[in-house]
Amino acid sequence: MHDDPSPASATTVPGPVEDPAAATANGSARPAPPAAADDDLPDPADPQFFVNRELSWIDFDERVLELARDPRQRLLERAKFAAIFASNLDEFFMIRVAGLHAKVWAENRRRGPDGRTADQVLDELRAKVDPLVRQHARLVIDELLPQLTETGIRLVRHDQLDDAQKATVADRFQNRIYPVLTPLAVGLGRPFPYISNLSLNLGVLVRDPDTGQTVFARVKLPTEVLDRLERVDGAGSGEEQVFVPLEEVVEAHLDRLFPGMEILDRGMFRVTRDADFEISDEADDVKRALEAELRNRRFGEIVRVEIDADVTEALRTEIVEQLGVEERMVYDVDGLLDLTALWQLVKAPGHNDLLDPPWRPVTPPRLREGDDEQADVFAAMRRGDVLVHHPYDSFETSVERFVEQASADRDVLAIKMTVYRTSADSTLLPALVRASERGKQTVALVELKARFDEQANIRWAQVLEDTGVHVVYGHPALKTHAKCILVVRREGDRVRHYVHVGTGNYNAKTARLYTDFGLFTCDPEIGADVADMFNQLTGFAKPGRFRKSLVAPNGLRDGLLAELERTVQAHREGKPARVVLKMNSIVDRQSIQALYRASQAGVPIDINVRGICCLRVGIPGLSETIRVRSVLGRFLEHSRIYAFERGDETTVLMGSADIMERNLDNRVELVVPVDEPLAKEQLLDALERSLADEDGSWLLQPDGSWERVDAADPEHPNGLQRGLMELHARRAREADLEE
Repeated sequence: MHDDPSPASATTVPGPVEDPAAATANGSARPAPPAAADDDLPDPADPQFFVNRELSWIDFDERVLELARDPRQRLLERAKFAAIFASNLDEFFMIRVAGLHAKVWAENRRRGPDGRTADQVLDELRAKVDPLVRQHARLVIDELLPQLTETGIRLVRHDQLDDAQKATVADRFQNRIYPVLTPLAVGLGRPFPYISNLSLNLGVLVRDPDTGQTVFARVKLPTEVLDRLERVDGAGSGEEQVFVPLEEVVEAHLDRLFPGMEILDRGMFRVTRDADFEISDEADDVKRALEAELRNRRFGEIVRVEIDADVTEALRTEIVEQLGVEERMVYDVDGLLDLTALWQLVKAPGHNDLLDPPWRPVTPPRLREGDDEQADVFAAMRRGDVLVHHPYDSFETSVERFVEQASADRDVLAIKMTVYRTSADSTLLPALVRASERGKQTVALVELKARFDEQANIRWAQVLEDTGVHVVYGHPALKTHAKCILVVRREGDRVRHYVHVGTGNYNAKTARLYTDFGLFTCDPEIGADVADMFNQLTGFAKPGRFRKSLVAPNGLRDGLLAELERTVQAHREGKPARVVLKMNSIVDRQSIQALYRASQAGVPIDINVRGICCLRVGIPGLSETIRVRSVLGRFLEHSRIYAFERGDETTVLMGSADIMERNLDNRVELVVPVDEPLAKEQLLDALERSLADEDGSWLLQPDGSWERVDAADPEHPNGLQRGLMELHARRAREADLEE
């Protein structure tokens, strides 16, 4: 049975409305551009029309924080978004802010595409981040924790525990916490200790009552081996789950760490360090060079210091001076430092009613042939392309089944796949190992430089190599970010290429949390393209021309801009024309300038971007026909889709690349056309749904701000993700009935 999109959603990309003032999908009007000579139009290359990427990223994390504020969200979902806001900010400082500081320290005064120097951006970031950090803390202290207390999840200070709970904490401190603590005093012959990245530290001013000598000491909280929040349910607590922060436990027992001394002052602080690095283009052994850089990562320069806002000025000054940082790196934080600790409350058992109902991915009808576990993926692909949409469609019964079947099939001669980020519970790499053991040619193109997954990828690479899989690391100067699997199968006196091309990683865990598309195809030209791409990456060859696919870094930008220019030309010829793009970020200056020129020509452009957006909308004579929407929700929007309508023709492409310089110039990316009518229809339906979302959407405004979309019916908002869950559940029910 064919999968029909919901009749309430569009199944084609419609052309522009005849009336320029007609209402758009979000209820606002999209005006026609003014009739003006080209010389009178704004210059698309003017820096004032390019938004700084770091400042735009902060806008994105503010949208995450707004979800944590949203009373329509279930309570633990709000706590989850508050934790995500904190973890996002940690990574932002470790990578992006660290890069800005590196430029300042190198006295690099070069201006970016937006006309700002790194020094200017740092000052503007401080002005934007500081109030958000304060709002985040107050939200947790004043709203989330009190409301959680009412539900039986209590996060308390040590002095709020009853006597039985204090006794429990004292016993736990003596037997489990105290043995792993190491107080380090600073003084003659004792330099200030190294403070590791993202570690929680207790700073203490200690005085010897006999000599009057005062010293500063630091106690690191070993959250790597201990829970950040100690659960101390005790007698009389009933159904309550009571947690106390680890630092509260340690502070209550400082006399055990400094016996015979007076504790004059104490306070928490946390350090964020530069965690980025580069591998030299000249590296002979990428794996060895990366391992060396990973050892150095924890010694990166300090880029942020968080200090408990309640510490005295004397202790604050001591910490800042000992760390040797400038004031704009220091953030005073109310309440708990490192609010990623909220994840522990989110995962507290017995409170499913405070979370979104669990979603169980379904097997796509095209891949259902009786028993799901025995579905013949190859046969389904021979009948026509199959499009899957995770997490609505099951990763296990589609992608993992595809590789497992290839591993066991006697006629399969070779399996090749890219590995950017994977997970411990995925069956893909074990299936690759089994294929190698069965004598098949197996290749894993492992990207060792996938940020913060480097160690995991090194371990997987070693396992694969040890079992006979051909492991290739790619070029030091390029990250292999393409998501594809190639299966070469003998059929009669010929071979057929079976290909999976995805927008997301081959990671079973994120496939349940991120929205991504995957295309299963036997298209001979795409198969030949993917085979050529693998051979170019594993061998020694210059990049060649591809038949259908767009491959970075040698053709993806040009290919997308050519599609855009053809759309502009169609509009000039009087044909209905429209551009719809969905991605994680849009940063590339050349692409933004091309979109501005298309808008100046009058082409309607809709962009759905989850994160960074460096273009401006609604600028007279420049971007009046461009709309930008951001959708956030229970799943992380991660898919990349590019649609261009020209009269009766619609070109739809999907793949691994965002519109960023790093993707277009410094990575190996793969984007392919989707030609099969049903698969194309599904992609276009998802695009239109994303543009009509009212549940978790923001619209970019001409002044650069983001405005939350109000639902036409607040009781029943049109939700992208809710609608897709209902659609896929309905398809699964219909497939069950047919069986």
